[in-house]
Amino acid sequence: MGDRHVVIIGGGIGGLSAAIRLRAAGCRVTLLEQNSALGGKMGEIRADGYRWDTGPSVITMRHVFEDLFAAAGRRMDDYLTLLPVDPLTRYIYPDGSTLDIRRDLAETIAQIERIADDPRDAEGYLAFLAYAARIHRVTGDKFIYHDPPTLWQLARTPLRDMPAVDPLRTMDAAARSFVRSPKLRQLLGRFATYVGASPYLAPATLNVIAHVELTGGIWYPRGGIYAIAQAYARLAGELGVSLRCGEAVTRIRIEGGRAVGVETTNGERIDADAVIADVDVATVYEKLLPDSVGGKQAKRLAAVETSCSGFIILLGVEKSFPDLAHHTLFFSSDYRREFDDIFKRGVPPDEPTIYAAITSKTDPDHAPDGCENWFILVNAPPLSPAFDWEREAQAYRNRVLDVLEQRGVVLRDAIRVERLLTPVDLERLTGARRGALYGTSSNDRFNALRRPHNRARDVRGLYFAGGTTHPGGGVPMVTLSGAAAARMVMQDVD
Repeated sequence: MGDRHVVIIGGGIGGLSAAIRLRAAGCRVTLLEQNSALGGKMGEIRADGYRWDTGPSVITMRHVFEDLFAAAGRRMDDYLTLLPVDPLTRYIYPDGSTLDIRRDLAETIAQIERIADDPRDAEGYLAFLAYAARIHRVTGDKFIYHDPPTLWQLARTPLRDMPAVDPLRTMDAAARSFVRSPKLRQLLGRFATYVGASPYLAPATLNVIAHVELTGGIWYPRGGIYAIAQAYARLAGELGVSLRCGEAVTRIRIEGGRAVGVETTNGERIDADAVIADVDVATVYEKLLPDSVGGKQAKRLAAVETSCSGFIILLGVEKSFPDLAHHTLFFSSDYRREFDDIFKRGVPPDEPTIYAAITSKTDPDHAPDGCENWFILVNAPPLSPAFDWEREAQAYRNRVLDVLEQRGVVLRDAIRVERLLTPVDLERLTGARRGALYGTSSNDRFNALRRPHNRARDVRGLYFAGGTTHPGGGVPMVTLSGAAAARMVMQDVD
């Protein structure tokens, strides 16, 4: 395939993953990124001695990263050091009680026995882990590691495995069948947010996410999450991928129903045998394809419910909080109302669950001595007329800090550096339609089948990578999306 040229639009994790695999297979690859740095949603900000990751903060599925480097004949450890995080997460409830999920299962069970309302909940938690592992065993090949599933493939699932998939209950309903403590139910429901969904609407099949984290553990790249993007970019460059930042694509060129190249903002025309778009699929159809080609699909995608967005506060604080962990989650007192605010009323929750990642607890040089770098994330609705972020962002920032103060965490008097990222910023910086973090909503049990395919059905030679296509959002999944797109290009381009 050495004489075949593939153009990749977008230098996020999906685009870089595809570039590495294609170049390792012998293709010529040109990757165009509109921003000045690679990484897509995975970015970093440095200011006054503080450093923050600006996108993903939780890394799971270590083997996916190892597999990518192995595909290029390299060892991941020569490019990237993944450190085990323990506790995985510290959960803090409104009554002040805490629960650490540890890498050591016995320690986690001891914690559960301490806070659970029912002595049987420790057994229920263990049963839930076994249940989530069964979902992974049955669905992994179909929904995660290989090409997007078809109805025919699903129909051939052995009847004995169908109950394990659990598509008819919600995530919350399934959790309730295992544990009685509202605190544990809230914890298990939290994994819906990993795909931007509600545990009260999303199908129980997505409890597979809990298996990936609670059983497989969380990892932290030394130097920060952005070290993953840097490692991918380094490998791609060593392999000979042409990495061109600061160059936006204005149009995908179509001839005879086939993608034959792209045009850039400086008017350059680049020919290609295939084009991979590591951009929100809806954005591709709406902005990069001619109306005659993408108009119908753009309207269809625009009508599909999206995942939630996020509101991010980056704080450099001249203070340390020894009672908090690398990953700390402050749960709200009314979880159902919180998701109703996001998905039914379309407004940010008045009392949000607040997630904080403080990487300086693991990487001390991410903040000056005695200080901490706080990455605060609150789930928020996708952009809509119901809430004006341009006008209300500062007020909502104050509300988030108020909630933390009510929980005994006072930050205001110690803030030395601050940055805000709203859903408006996420849409502008990453091309995510409506600022949605994960594309199509997972609140519908059939949306896994409706998720856009990695191979465009209506344009030959056009492929998709990223969180809005198969297999979904999250750094490992997006890495796998790049692998799927690259695999399809190699199947189709002789």
